Formats: sequence, structure tokens, C-alpha cells
Amino acid sequence: MINNQLINPSSIVVVGASNDLHKPGGKILYNIKEGKFKGNLYVTNLNEEEVQGIKSFKDIHNLPKVDLAVIAIPAKYTPETIKVLVEEKNTKAFIIISAGFGEESAEGKALEESIVKMINSVNGALIGPNCTGVLNHNHHSIFTKPIPKLQSKGVDFISGSGATACFILESGIPKGLSFSSVYTVGNSAQIGVEEILEFMDLNFDANKSSRVKLLYIENIRQPQKLLKHSKSLIIKGCRIAAIKAGGSEAGSRAASSHTGALASSDMAVDALFKKAGIVRCFGREELMNVAAVFMHPEIKGKRIAIITHAGGPAVMLTDALSKGGMEVPKIEDKLAAELLSNLFPGSSVANPIDFLATGTAAQLGIIIDFVENKMDDIDAMVVIFGTPGLERVFDVYDLLDEKMRSCKKPIFPVLPSILTAEEEIKDFLNKGRINFPDEVNLGNAMTKTYFSSKPLAKKYNYPEVDEGRIRSIIDFTEDDGYLNPTSVTALLDAVGIERAKESVASNMETALEKAHVMGYPLVMKVVGPVHKSDVGGVTLNVNSDNQLKTEFQRMMKIENTTAILLQQMLSGTELFVGAKYENNFGHIVLCGLGGIFVEVLKDVSFNMVPISKLEATEMIQSLKGYKMIQGVRGQKGVNELLFAATIEKVSALLHFAPEIIEMDINPLLGNPTKVVAVDARIRIKKNII
Repeated sequence: MINNQLINPSSIVVVGASNDLHKPGGKILYNIKEGKFKGNLYVTNLNEEEVQGIKSFKDIHNLPKVDLAVIAIPAKYTPETIKVLVEEKNTKAFIIISAGFGEESAEGKALEESIVKMINSVNGALIGPNCTGVLNHNHHSIFTKPIPKLQSKGVDFISGSGATACFILESGIPKGLSFSSVYTVGNSAQIGVEEILEFMDLNFDANKSSRVKLLYIENIRQPQKLLKHSKSLIIKGCRIAAIKAGGSEAGSRAASSHTGALASSDMAVDALFKKAGIVRCFGREELMNVAAVFMHPEIKGKRIAIITHAGGPAVMLTDALSKGGMEVPKIEDKLAAELLSNLFPGSSVANPIDFLATGTAAQLGIIIDFVENKMDDIDAMVVIFGTPGLERVFDVYDLLDEKMRSCKKPIFPVLPSILTAEEEIKDFLNKGRINFPDEVNLGNAMTKTYFSSKPLAKKYNYPEVDEGRIRSIIDFTEDDGYLNPTSVTALLDAVGIERAKESVASNMETALEKAHVMGYPLVMKVVGPVHKSDVGGVTLNVNSDNQLKTEFQRMMKIENTTAILLQQMLSGTELFVGAKYENNFGHIVLCGLGGIFVEVLKDVSFNMVPISKLEATEMIQSLKGYKMIQGVRGQKGVNELLFAATIEKVSALLHFAPEIIEMDINPLLGNPTKVVAVDARIRIKKNII
């Protein structure tokens, strides 16, 4: 796995180096040289005596010992080359640029596996194959452009795609983003995104390491490893944003439960990112804007002052911030009068603070100082300042840089005149600053980062449950599939989920006897069919013996019915809690309002197991229909603490019974004093882990 020879080699050989800079072997050698690699640099080329001024070894057997090999030769020649390097040259790190491996064919996959086996035998490290390389402060072993400005506190960027990495860099560099390292992992035959993130976590130095990590992922091979090390890094003070591409087609699979139909592998990605505290992005520009926000001091509150000399961009930014949940507080009364007295006539200070097209650096400084020192209800500032080209604005951007260094409140610059003020913006970026050319993109990135989930640092404490009873039920069940109602109710009881009183009757006499004990009104449901409502297998408000007899006779004739379930008829708001096991990721728990909200509107929130009380509460409060849970227009609300406790208990059940692959509690009836499970289904599958 990752070793020092890969990160900081004392010697590098470019196998397949070329004088042609249009070839990967040529450009990668050129970049290593341009990057001022301080160690010994060797090349191999069968047909050249010298490559880019460096003596060429035509026979790899004649090479000196070397730490890192960057390989740019056809795939079929690679295994023999690596064999020599491993056995004779003590080479412990490899970057394979070449394609033609597992991404192309079964034969290529076999080559790939043989290479990994050889490298593993010496505890070596492999990046690739089919990648564009690695870039850090020690060596520029990458053949693509652009080469970003490297700084120790810049962004660490890990990409599953080399070409996409180029395009993402093209988006970030013009904004002023600097980078600490770039890894493109290609086929991830040995080292993937997860392993590099693990290395960054285990070797994190609070004084030296970058605190911003960006990921482009096409396949999450080890979700739990990604979760563990992302969460650890974020708790240490890092901030992580990621694109996970390729999720749209995952949501179309059929399933037999509400939860199964709603949950998808893309939802699992969302849940994993939420659990870890990763900000999920869906495009290159969004990723770079989020990264640029990360590179500024963290916003501690959601109240923003907008300072501008142009009204339109300020209005658009206000809309973006407000839509995202941020606030642009109004400035009024004495504060407004005091600020206005220092500005040119016609200025507006309501917030946005518009100091007109005639605004100067001096006026901008007055406004920033006023917001910094006299406005306790402001958490951060955005300064919008461009130019129509009548005057140079170096003085404005110099002042902005100085205020960004001296103010405690974060300041975000929107400098939209990227052509007209090109020289001034370049000078601003050369000071180590970052620019947001588009105010709406900035507003969206600010809201996304501010409202992103934060991982919990402490361990989960599961609620008290009867673990022995849970395991006895699961272990006693021999067949995969849906559990019988008796087992379902026993599992709910074992974790303390309150449920409606119920009884099962297979004949009329027993049904009448049970009804008299529970009392009318009752609900009657068929036992056997999975989708009871679809086959007419549910009857509400059964109020008499005669009605019970009639419905019992009718329902027992429904195909696959083996008995009738009798339940108390309860009242309250219909809720929903469900769970689904997603391969490799683990269990996802969903919650929401029942009825039309889950059936049609799909208003659900979700998280990965384990789920704490705080996380369960956040799930409930993030629902679009949350006001109904609180109670609206005279309708009684739901006891939120009991609803959250039910979610937490479902999470505990899944922890102790991981064989559960689908689970529905629907409906779950809630009122101000109780949250009661009315119906539940649980499907298990042994040996899923």
C-alpha cells in the first residue's frame, strides 16, 4: 500500500520515456523535470541513447536500484518489466499510466492481477493502471495539464478519472485555488480513493497537512473505509467535498416494500456522505466553488451582509442565499443612519449595502469596518466589486485583501470583471486569494457548506434492548424471506417499540373472542398476502359482531390468506419508519409521514445505522412535512421525542439483527402522547454480511 517511495522517492525511472512531448512518456518526464525533482531521475527507451537530455537505459536490467517506476509502455510488456524492478531493483512504488488492463478485457484483468500480486509480494504501492499520475511537492509524475500552484495548505484532490481531474483543475485554477496534491487512481487495482484518504487520515499533521480534501468517485469500493477516514479527518478539522458520479440508474430497481422501492444505492451514497460530513456536489463548478468556500474561514452563523456597488448581482445573491436558508438581515434605525452618513448620497444600506457605481476603496473600507465592529448580528460578508473599465481598481482589491486578513468575520470576494479587470484580479490571486466570479454560485456553495451535516465525534450508545430475544428469533428462523407476524411483533417488543394491541384468529369463534377482549372499534387485516390493501385485505372501523363476521368470511376467501389479524383502531398522524440493507454500505433507515406523503410525494429522510437521538431528530426535522408533525391548523401534533426514539430503536434492531434486509413500520400512528406501530413487515436474508 501507500509508502514513502511513492510519496517522496529518492529516485524515479520513467519506463517508456520519450522525446515526443505529445506522448505520455514524454510529457511525464518533462513535468518531473520542470517540477525540479531533487532525486536521481532515470529513463528507459529501447531506441534512444538519450531522452530529454537524460541517458537512456535500453536494457532495464542495467538500471540502478530505484524507488519509484512510472510506466508508460504497452500493457502486455508491463508484467515482465515490473518483475525485473521488483526482484532486481528494489522498486517499491509504481505508477502505471498505460491502459489496456481490467478496463478493457478479461485478459487485461488477468495482467492487472498478476502485477498486483508481484507488487504486494514486496509490500509495494501501485497507482493505476490506466491513470494520469500523481502530483505533489516532491515529484510531478503526471502527464496532463494544467499543473496547479502547489502549496502545503492547498487542496488535496483524489480522482477516479484522470481526464475528469484535468477538467476539474481547469475550473479551480482560474479562481485562485491552490493544491497540495493530486492523485488519479485509474483502475484502482491496488490503491483507490479510500486507501489514499486512509493514508491522509493516519498521517494527518495539524500543523502541516491540508485541511481541504476533494474527491471525484465513480465507484465506492469500500464504503465503510471511506466513512471511517472521512469522518476521522473532518473531526480533526478537515473539510471534504465529493462528486459521486453514476448514481441515476441505481434507483430503478423493483422491491417488495415501500422502503425497498424508495431506497437506492444513490441514497446510500447520500446517507454515507451525510454520516461522514462530506459535502456532496454534482458538477465540476459546484465542487470548485465549495472548495473555494472551504479555503476561507468557516462561517459560524447564517447571517450575511452583502456589500456591493452594483444592484443586480446583489439581488441575485440575496435570492440564492435566502432560498438556501441563509439570512440577509435588514439594517435599520440608528445603525442605518450612522452608516449612511459616511457614504455618498443615494447609497442604500438596508442590506444589501449598495454604495453605488461611484464607490471607492475608502468607502468600501468604511463599510467593512462598520459591519465588522458594529453589527453583531452579521456573521460574514460578501463583497461584490467589478468595473466597467473606466478606472483601474488595484486599490480596491488591495484594500479587500488587507481587510480579509485583519477582520474576524469571513469575507468572500465576488470580482466579476474577469476580462476588464484581468490584471487587477491576477494581482489579487497572486496574493493567495480566491475569486468567485459568479455571485449565485457562491451563494449556493455557502448554503450547501453551512447546512452540511457534521459527524458525531462520540460513540453511539444503543438503547436498552433484549439482544438475546432478538438473536433467538433470527437464529430460529430457517428460511429467508418475510417473517411471520408473531416474529415481527416479538422483535418490536424486544427493542421496546410500542405497538397496537392485536391478535390473530384463524376461525370465527376465536376472532369474536379476541374482539370482545380488545373492544371495538377494530381493524381487520389478512395474514398471508404481502400487499394487503391491493387485494382488499384491510377493513377499518369494525364496530360490531355482525360486521366482524361478514368481513371475516369475505377476507378468508382472499388468495393466500391463512388467518385474520385483529388490531385496535387507533387515531393519530400516520408516520412511517423503514429500513433497507444496501450491499457493502450497510443499513439505511428512512422516516417520514405515512399515507400519500410516502406513497406519492416520497417525502422521506434517511441516515445510516447507527443512528443517535440527535440524528433521528434531525431526520424528522428535515422532512418537508415537518410542520404536520408539529401540528397545524388545530390538528394535534406528534410527540417528536417518541418518534425519534422509535427511529433509534429500529437502528438498534438492525445492529443486533443485521440479517434484516427490508423493514417497514407503516403506519406508525403518532399523537402528543404516543407513537404506536400499527403494521410492520420484516424481511431477512441470512449470511448477507
